[in-house]
Formats: sequence, C-alpha cells, structure tokens
Amino acid sequence: MFSRRQFLQDGSLGLGTMALGSLLGRDGVAAPTPSASSARPPHAPAPAKAVIHLFMTGAPSHLDLFDYKPKLKEFEGRSIPPEVIGGQRYAFINPNAAALGPQFAFHKHGGSGLEIADVLPHLGNIADDVCLIRSMRTDQFNHAPAQIFFNTGFSQPGRPSLGSWVLYGLGAESRDLPAFVVMSTGAGISGGAANWSSGFLPGKYTGVRFRNSGDPILNVSNPPGVDRQLQDASYDLVNRLNRKHLEAHGDPEIATRIANYEMAARLQLSAPELMDLKSESAATLAMYGCEADKPSFARACLLARRMVERGVRFITIYHEGWDAHSDVVGNHTNNAKNTDQGSAALVSDLKQRGMLDETLVIWGGEFGRTPMIESNPALQRSRGRDHHPQAFSMWMAGGGIRPGISYGSTDELGFHIAENPVHVHDLQATILHQLGMDHERLTYRYQGRDFRLTDIHGHVVQDILA
Repeated sequence: MFSRRQFLQDGSLGLGTMALGSLLGRDGVAAPTPSASSARPPHAPAPAKAVIHLFMTGAPSHLDLFDYKPKLKEFEGRSIPPEVIGGQRYAFINPNAAALGPQFAFHKHGGSGLEIADVLPHLGNIADDVCLIRSMRTDQFNHAPAQIFFNTGFSQPGRPSLGSWVLYGLGAESRDLPAFVVMSTGAGISGGAANWSSGFLPGKYTGVRFRNSGDPILNVSNPPGVDRQLQDASYDLVNRLNRKHLEAHGDPEIATRIANYEMAARLQLSAPELMDLKSESAATLAMYGCEADKPSFARACLLARRMVERGVRFITIYHEGWDAHSDVVGNHTNNAKNTDQGSAALVSDLKQRGMLDETLVIWGGEFGRTPMIESNPALQRSRGRDHHPQAFSMWMAGGGIRPGISYGSTDELGFHIAENPVHVHDLQATILHQLGMDHERLTYRYQGRDFRLTDIHGHVVQDILA
C-alpha cells in the first residue's frame, strides 16, 4: 500500500511517469493524456474557427492606400482649416503644416467597385472578397501603446492579448502545435511581447513566437550527442521534479511549464514538417511570390495557411516598417511590394481550399497618418506623414464578414470620421463574435474584479457581418 505522498513521489507509479506516458503517446507507446487546453464550445454557433491577423506595424497611410481624397489634393501646399484640426497636437509636425495630397493613383476594382491605390494591385484582384473599413479610430497616439491597445484593449503592458483571450475562451484544437502563434518580418515591434502576452491569464495562453529561418523555436532540435533514450529520461526527471513542485506549491505557472515541456517534445516532430514547404506545389509558391527556404512575409502567410490546416487557432504576422515620417512614397512602395502579393494570395488560397468561410483574415496597422506633410530638415525628413489616431482604414476577409463592401467614411480631407465610426474595441468585439464568443461574457476574475478584452466598451459591428 502506498500513501498519497508516496504515490506522487514514486518514479515508477507517480505523475512523472504519467507525464512521460503523455510524451510517449505521440509514438503510440502509450495513450495521450487529455490536454488542459483542449477545444471548448463557444458561447454560440459561429462561422469562424481561426484568425490570421496581418498586423502592419508602424501604421500604413489610409490616405495613400485606401481612402482617396481629391479635396486633399486641392489643399496641397496650404494649411488645413483650424476648425478641422480642432486643437489636435502632434509629435513631429505643427498643426498648421501644409496638406499633402494622395501620393498614388487610385482605381476601382471588381464588381464591388472598391477604390484602392494602384500600389496594391494584388489586393485589387480580391476586392470582391474583402470588407474595407474606412472609419477605424483609436485612443492611442504613439506606436507602442497603440499596438498594445489594439492587441489587448489597454494601452499598457499586463493585459491578455486578443489571441490569448481566444485561446482562453475556445481552447486548442491541435495537440502538436501551439494554438496561438506569432511571426514577424521587418525591423522591430514597438509594443514588443506585450502584444501577444497572456497578461494576468495563465501563461499557457501566451502566444508562441516562431522564427523566420532555421528551427522555428530555439532548441527544438536535440543537440549533438543527445539521443531519444537520453532525452526521454531527461523529460521524466524534469517532469517528476516539476510535478512535485506543483503539488507542494500549487502555482499554475508550474503547470504551464510542464505543458510547455510536453509541447516542446511534440514540436520536435510537428514543427519540421510544418516549416518544410517543399511539399507545396510550384504554382502555390508562385501565387504567394515566395521561395520555400527564404524568409519573407509571403512565406509567413503560406505558413499561416498551413497552420490553420493543422488546427492552430490564432496566428499574428507582424510586418514592421510602415512608419513613414519621411518619403511616404518610397516607404509604402517598398512595404506594399513586400506584403501585397502574400496577403492577397492567402485570401485566394484559403478560398480555393474551402477554408475562407471558417478563417477570419485581418489586415491593418495601429492608427492612420496625417493629411498634413511632415518635413523636418534637422531630422532629415521630407514628404512624410505623422501619426493620426482619429481615422484609419483596414480590411477583413472571410470568417463570416460581408465581402466586397466598403464600410464607414471620413471627411473630405480624411481627418475625421464622417460616418459609421468603428473603435478598436468594436473591432475586438466583432472578432470575438465571429468566433462565437460574447465579448461581455468572456471574462476573467483578477484582483477582485472581472476583466474582459473590451473592458466596459465595444459593440459588434453588425453591418459588416454576412
């Protein structure tokens, strides 16, 4: 007979062996144990099962890509009327700075007639599949707080990210890959890891960042000299120690650590297969405009499609570098070249495979850009635009969103929203709704009160739902 403590401590009968059994289950040696993050039913039936968020950090200019303003061209070289600006202050320009007209030609596309800048030709080809929102607004003026606000509903680090809330509400469908994956291309993310942190939710809901080349996660491959037998013995020892520590202290983060070890073991098999694009056809690679082994935004988009096929719930791809304080034409031409084809191909690929209806694709940045020009010889800046939280544009596709429509509008100078404003909290509420979750019911009690992604704000934007 064994006491409870002896059972937990004994290596042949205890939880360490159970953990090892879970690891060996991937090879059919033992049945896998149920996952604490296994899939859970939503609040209500919903069209979307997964989200791919293409986050254009640095903030693309709505005025040069999506929101054509002929009147702004007329004002070029003159100050915008003070009554329009309304006392708004800026970081790098004076409110009386001269207006800067649209820097690219625009044309209408598809049967929907969506007006899009010529610098985004591939987006024009899928115009009838996207919903273009031209009336977004945010509370935040600078990059880091605005990015964190968009992802967490709060401007300071410490709150759970959108992907974490989704995982908390719906659980995971894949045993072999993380349910919430983050990738990035470009220079850097101002908001950092706070953008995909689980905040005060348990750590198991944090996004897992994949690298662009080599092993997707550092140390997922065994070092030289470590064979399977030694690895499994090490897992068993570490798991027994962690389980004993969990029993003694009850810290849920220890449970997260155990789950991470188990996931790491499964990733040694699943990650190389996921990242190997040699199984993709030449036509698919050409459609995305990527090479199988060369890191790029387009390759990340193709990987995102493969992740959704394998049950990954939420994927965010950050593409940095849209912060056009100078040379908005050069900046946006280069970034459009790097992102347009991959973004459009992702939507087309999902549609061809019958996956778009269940996958919500989102494209946009953290705020917009000013109608006024930024020109500062001391900072070597000219013909750029400053940050603009009052209005910006973004597009969505799939996941039960109405295709081929433009929603909302700005005034004739693209400064203020004129019709159907969509706050960041409204967008967050709508995303959760399309996944079957009520943003007012999805709560977590922390420090004595119930928190939610949208705090006390947010309304589902019913008019853009199919």
